[in-house]
Amino acid sequence: MLSFAPGRRRFSDLSEREILALAISAEEDDGRIYAGYAERLEPDYPATASIFREMAKEEDGHRRALIGEHERRFGPTIPLIRREHVADYVSRQPIWLIENLGLERMRAEAERMEKDAARFYEAAARRTSDAGTRRLLGDLAAAERAHEHRAEELTKANLGGETREAEDRTARRQMILTLVQPGLAGLMDGSVSTLAPIFATAFATRDPHTTLLVGLAAAVGAGISMGFTEAAHDDGKLSGRGSPIKRGLASGIMTTVGGLGHALPYLIPDFWTATTIAFAVVFLELWAIVFIQHRFMETPVLRAAVQVVVGGALVLAAGTAIGAG
Repeated sequence: MLSFAPGRRRFSDLSEREILALAISAEEDDGRIYAGYAERLEPDYPATASIFREMAKEEDGHRRALIGEHERRFGPTIPLIRREHVADYVSRQPIWLIENLGLERMRAEAERMEKDAARFYEAAARRTSDAGTRRLLGDLAAAERAHEHRAEELTKANLGGETREAEDRTARRQMILTLVQPGLAGLMDGSVSTLAPIFATAFATRDPHTTLLVGLAAAVGAGISMGFTEAAHDDGKLSGRGSPIKRGLASGIMTTVGGLGHALPYLIPDFWTATTIAFAVVFLELWAIVFIQHRFMETPVLRAAVQVVVGGALVLAAGTAIGAG
């Protein structure tokens, strides 16, 4: 973060009153963030949601203590100063960004927030000359440092072994439905469906440049088509498959990647060198699909190999035969 950003002040330039006002607004923000996490997680992860609700209550207690200290020293009117007004103050990620990244990302962000708050209160305590304010800020720093342990206590109280495992299974299932399945479908489509046109062009023309252009067109076109299809056909509300935008991106990007894998070797001007490398890339792509199916979809390796490798080999052979003929 740039400390010389226009219109913003440095933390070292704030008065004691402004430091208290900044702390009050920061506690309000953090409490709302935790409450937002709780609301977002309630349907699928009620135990973790209760942890964030407890943390929101603690932040509210800190806010009330800070307001009381401000009233004691400076009266009831609190200056409007927020974290974005201070150039070198800790930032917070937008809640919509974090909540879309999943359960573990929210837990990690909460831990980071507590550590940031503790460092702020330690620095603020060193800036004040009033004994009461210094004591309060020091106590809040200690409380934030202890929040990690408090979070662990809340986790143990609300997330027993079976509950935590159940929530982790739910999170893994949601990841598979939202990202892995669409991405895998895209990778399979991009890797297999583009084999025939690319290799038919390659053996028909023996021209790496033409083959590259056809491969790029096939990969990008297939990616756009798959992405829009995935995003448009299911909004995820009834199926529980998650955000259509994330599913569409996963499908579209992986479709394009699958097609580009065996098209990019034709950047090499020598036809047989490029084709040999493209064959090797196809082999790796197909076995990568087998691995993903086995790892995330629990498909037996033999069945996945028959479905993907044998099917891909047949498409490759068909494209090669058509081009050579």
